[in-house]
Amino acid sequence: MFSQASTLQSPSGASLALRHEAARGVPRGILLISHGLAEHSARYAAFAARLAAEGFHVYAHDHRGHGFTSAPDAPRGQFAPKGGIARVIADMRAVRDHAAARHPGLPVVLFGHSMGGLMALAFAEAHPGDIDALAVWNSNLAPGLAGRAAQAVLAAERMLKGSDVPSDVLPRLTFGAWGRSIANRRTDFDWLSHDPAEVDAYIADPHCGFDVNVAMWIDIFAVTFANASAQGLARLPRRLPIHLVGGEEDPATDFGRAVHVLAGRLKKSRLEDVTTTVYRGMRHETLKESRPLRDPAVDAFAGWCRRVAEAWTRAPEHA
Repeated sequence: MFSQASTLQSPSGASLALRHEAARGVPRGILLISHGLAEHSARYAAFAARLAAEGFHVYAHDHRGHGFTSAPDAPRGQFAPKGGIARVIADMRAVRDHAAARHPGLPVVLFGHSMGGLMALAFAEAHPGDIDALAVWNSNLAPGLAGRAAQAVLAAERMLKGSDVPSDVLPRLTFGAWGRSIANRRTDFDWLSHDPAEVDAYIADPHCGFDVNVAMWIDIFAVTFANASAQGLARLPRRLPIHLVGGEEDPATDFGRAVHVLAGRLKKSRLEDVTTTVYRGMRHETLKESRPLRDPAVDAFAGWCRRVAEAWTRAPEHA
């Protein structure tokens, strides 16, 4: 578990459940974690401890509609009735500003997994001067025609029954389909990881795997298409270091193909420092995979973070 837990008030009106792991030794930087859909930030404790050991102050909060964060307009499974993405980004900026104020003079790395990667990219495009590096792991920012079809389904559901109720269709098209893609599966969530203990922990966690409402699904697809567009990516600083990770056995990213598509779009947008790795044998949750798969990925990321911090320190404006 994280060594520190607190509550942070966001300008959006949310009371954010915030977790912190302090850097060990001489601090190198700040790492902000943006978690995925239907989970929560406490699941990142081991990852936070690993990066804290590398000298990073690690902060992770529960997004609106998730975990222990509360907001008057965000029951579980909903960012907000309308304008949910703007509120999520406002919450992320509140955490970023809180961390930067507590640890001035350090580079800020923003890490996002899956849905959290969508939000991390959205934040980077909305506030490009607020972070110094970006990591987007296991995120599908290239849903293509299937994504457009999902938007049409969601529009019909909103018209027929409103947006504040769970979608009847999207869980079957996403979590359900991903589960069915795994041959000889033991559970419907084997698509997450090869590690049975991690899959069982996810299933047993009352704050994981819940249905989200139509409004949240609409927000997710809207931000996916907007921020992976050429216009969205053009807002990123050209020299921003970006770290992409996926898995060849992850159905949520079209078995890693969506990660390569995003890398290509970033390079086409003239981003100069993009690191991309799609791991063999990896399913969706890299950080919850079996150790022989997980540890090399985390070690590589830790090394990348060190290099980012060292380059930031050597830059003339920070020397």
